[in-house]
Amino acid sequence: MDTVDVLVVGAGLAGLNTARLLAGAGLDVAVCERRTSLETGIRTTGIFVRHTLDDYELPHLGPAVRRVLLYPPSLREPVELVSARDEFRVGDMEAIYAAAVRDAERAGAQVRLNASYPARSTKARFTIGADGARSTVAKTLGLDVNRQLITGIEEVYPVRTGSVPTFHCVVDPRLAPGYIAWVIDDGEHAHVGLAGRADRFGAPLPQLLRRFRDSFPTPEPAGPVKRRGGPIPVGGLLRRIVSPRGLLVGDAAGAVSPLTAGGLDPCMRMSELAASVTFDYLRSGNRYVLEHYDAAALRRRYRGRSLLRRGLSLVRGPGLAELAFNALRTPPGKAVAKRILFT
Repeated sequence: MDTVDVLVVGAGLAGLNTARLLAGAGLDVAVCERRTSLETGIRTTGIFVRHTLDDYELPHLGPAVRRVLLYPPSLREPVELVSARDEFRVGDMEAIYAAAVRDAERAGAQVRLNASYPARSTKARFTIGADGARSTVAKTLGLDVNRQLITGIEEVYPVRTGSVPTFHCVVDPRLAPGYIAWVIDDGEHAHVGLAGRADRFGAPLPQLLRRFRDSFPTPEPAGPVKRRGGPIPVGGLLRRIVSPRGLLVGDAAGAVSPLTAGGLDPCMRMSELAASVTFDYLRSGNRYVLEHYDAAALRRRYRGRSLLRRGLSLVRGPGLAELAFNALRTPPGKAVAKRILFT
């Protein structure tokens, strides 16, 4: 049986970044990932926000997006929001994962694909759960699990539109109850998707996505169409995410914006904190070190967005959504929307 200092379960961005940092600090680190290839089973749109772009150097990003259009169910009179700064870039997640694997291995981590958890052949002093919204590690370690989830589906394909990069968001509870449908067209790739509460979907997700494509002017594919999707935690950061046996990062910890469902920025920041706390704990053996891994600042940051998401979840019919857009079209409404989307 192999013995390592740290076993990281899940080879997403949170897991690979944590593994790289810990291996670079001199710990013996293994990553186990049940998928046989990181090109399959991708569950993120790959939207990186300005704060992430400012603080991290990331490869394989598309053109900058500064323009957002918000649509009511009727698709009439969308609200246009334009920023003076580069607010979003969409990453090529297959290439980003491949680069993250190389970086982790270069730092000394072992990355094992087609490896399940619990790993019978590996014994670890500490386990890090980076295994997604329905974390097996969380259950095994007796930590909190995500209970508030939405489910999404998305198609990604190359385009040659040459248009101004734009993020289109459609609020229509008939298609995306409790969340939105979206089209991101950066002139090179298009992402067409929707997400919502599974208990309110009026049809299977592929059928709803097809209905959305038929009703919204989506760009024509210039190459193969890839489909992705899965559960997204929207209940905010969980409270019990660490124990003397291990901790949770990324989606497993609920580190996703409750309103925008963006998880890449918090996963990058949480992985740094997770690596720091894990290293200090294993070096010192002091359990009090683990108390630093509470991410209280991130929880406070999402408090207001949690309330707004609950409000969005209450919009059950198109009529109420149309009324809400009357307020959104006012200067104060636009200011609030900009603060949510551009900060």
